[in-house]
Amino acid sequence: AEKRQMPQRLRAQNQVLKKGVVDEQANSAALKEQLKMKDQSLRKLQQEMDSLTFRNLQLAKRVELLQDELALSEPRGKKNKKSGESSSQLSQEQKTVFDEDLQKKIEENERLHIQFFEADEQHKHVEAELRSRLATLETEAAQHQAVVDGLTRKYMETIEKLQNDKAKLEVKSQTLEKEAKECRLRTEECQLQLKNLHEDLSGRLEESLSIINEKVPFNDTKYSQYNALNVPLHNRRHQLKMRDIAGQALAFVQDLVTALLNFHTYTEQRIQIFPVDSAIDTISPLNQKFSQYLHENASYVRPLEEGMLHLFESITEDTVTVLETTVKLKTFSEHLTSYICFLRKILPYQLKSLEEECESSLCTSALRARNLELSQDMKKMTAVFEKLQTYIALLALPSTEPDGLLRTNYSSVLTNVGAALHGFHDIMKDISKHYSQKATIEHELPTATQKLITTNDCILSSVVALTNGAGKIASFFSNNLDYFIASLSYGPKAASGFISPLSAECMLQYKKKAAAYMKSLRKPLLESVPYEEALANRRVLLSSTESREGLAQQVQQSLEKISKLEQEKEHWMLEAQLAKIKLEKENQRIADKLKNTSSGQLVGLAQENAAVSNAAGQDEATAKAVSEPIQSTSLIGTLTRTSDSEVPDVESREDLIKNHYMARIVELTSQLQLADSKSVHFYAECRALSKRLALAEKSKEALTEEMKLASQNISRLQDELTTTKRSYEDQLSMMSDHLCSMNETLSKQREEIDTLKMSSKGNSKKNKSR
Repeated sequence: AEKRQMPQRLRAQNQVLKKGVVDEQANSAALKEQLKMKDQSLRKLQQEMDSLTFRNLQLAKRVELLQDELALSEPRGKKNKKSGESSSQLSQEQKTVFDEDLQKKIEENERLHIQFFEADEQHKHVEAELRSRLATLETEAAQHQAVVDGLTRKYMETIEKLQNDKAKLEVKSQTLEKEAKECRLRTEECQLQLKNLHEDLSGRLEESLSIINEKVPFNDTKYSQYNALNVPLHNRRHQLKMRDIAGQALAFVQDLVTALLNFHTYTEQRIQIFPVDSAIDTISPLNQKFSQYLHENASYVRPLEEGMLHLFESITEDTVTVLETTVKLKTFSEHLTSYICFLRKILPYQLKSLEEECESSLCTSALRARNLELSQDMKKMTAVFEKLQTYIALLALPSTEPDGLLRTNYSSVLTNVGAALHGFHDIMKDISKHYSQKATIEHELPTATQKLITTNDCILSSVVALTNGAGKIASFFSNNLDYFIASLSYGPKAASGFISPLSAECMLQYKKKAAAYMKSLRKPLLESVPYEEALANRRVLLSSTESREGLAQQVQQSLEKISKLEQEKEHWMLEAQLAKIKLEKENQRIADKLKNTSSGQLVGLAQENAAVSNAAGQDEATAKAVSEPIQSTSLIGTLTRTSDSEVPDVESREDLIKNHYMARIVELTSQLQLADSKSVHFYAECRALSKRLALAEKSKEALTEEMKLASQNISRLQDELTTTKRSYEDQLSMMSDHLCSMNETLSKQREEIDTLKMSSKGNSKKNKSR
């Protein structure tokens, strides 16, 4: 309601401001007109003053002429004094009168000149003041008009912004109202579903409780010790994934083991060559001991590969792979511990050997710096191996000591293993960099032999292989870290995990027994007659009038005939084999005769062809006899049996059944594939919908925050509007006061102008009268 009333208030205030601006504009126009009228009156007064000055000048000239005439008349009067005393007396009296009158007029004229000059100066001064005031008032009016225009523009912009915000907020409010309605409908549906589910679950709970109370004498999932012995659901995908990961880890460990063997072996060869060649001179006892220890590296490095291989072999499809069941991880940890003991044993000798190289005369300052960096890198490598062994030993504790590592710390330990592997990779990169620099410096030495250069290249290649292997292991572990952490929850149903290694071992034994039992139950089903065919046969048997004994005799006779036919078949097969042997012998004999004699060839061939034709005739007869169908009649019907060249009915029936089942299997597999693809599609669609729902929730929260910010902005704009309104009202009051003062000054000026007019009119009348 406040949001709706606010634009109305703004409109009312805007109308008031517009009215004030219009009134001020009207007042300023009236003042301008008054100023124009005053200018016109001032111009008229100026013209009157000019006419008065002109008249005064004429009078002054007239007085001068009279004075000149008087001056001329004085000598004439002196000449005429003698002529008449009476006329002189009269002229003397007139002269005195004229002089007095003239003196009065001169004084009056002088006084009028002074008053006119003073009035002119005062008029100029007042006019200058009025013009300066008019200029200041015009500038102030222009400034006020600019302020008013700026305020109106600003208010119009704010009004437009507020109207736009109002429209946006109305749209948002409509959308939010729609969402609220939808949410209400959803809540109602969810409440109904919840109510139905509650009723259904309560009924099921009561039923299950009654069944449990009546049927279940012992609940083994109540206690974690007993629940750990239950066999969990078999997750074949998890096992195959773990076996694949273990296979990849085995390959990486094999590469790492090969690189470590090469590194230690080539390091031993380098000690025998540099700084002293053992073929020329005896090396130091320290290097001899170091070489002896390095010679034993295979006995410490090879077990790492064997331990990883045993761990890989222990992960099969039939087992359950979690930390409590991976017993072989303990052996790998022990082998890693023995290798770390070997590294600790050779570390002091390695550092001393590098110091001995630095003390030799062939060592330069750059080579000494590289040796110091390598000694620091070797210390770091040993420390990283120790850190890695510590975390692997912790991971091996659940399979041997259940209280050694809490289940809540599994994820942190695995994360630290990944960090240690990345640290090992970084250190190996530093070692590769520093050793490559050391090798380039040594190759530039004048005493560097080809054997030393080759050995350095081999060590550098082994270090590069170690760096690559460490990088592969670190990236592999970091990529599968989430899966390792997620797979820790794989265990018995309705429990946090396996309690102890003994319970895990018992569970695996129970799993094997359960698998053997399920395998024993999986027996092939015997071939059965279809139900409809069995019913038809039963009707035939029931409708037949033959006795059981007659049917048994017929079956016995048919069996005897079948046995006889089989014997005949075997006999004729033997005969055919003998005929083949005879034919081969005859062909051999003919070939021998062709080789020995060429003259009697035609005769022998004729005889042999005759013999062969007789034999072929006999064979054809036998074949015809065999190929002819044998018929046996009985009370059931006529049984016809052909030779072996024809396909028996049993085989054709088996082929038909086989083809039918193969077609059925193909159809079922296609249906299964279609169902899998649909399930994947539905799963992807559900995920997309869940993501869209999450995004909608986020957008809703963002819109609510924007709405809060908009309300705050509206309140702030209202405050600014009130403040600007107050300031504008103050400015208007000041302008009105100023205009009042201007009106007062103008009225005073009018009065002064009126007085000047009156005084000028009086003077003009006096002058006219004079």
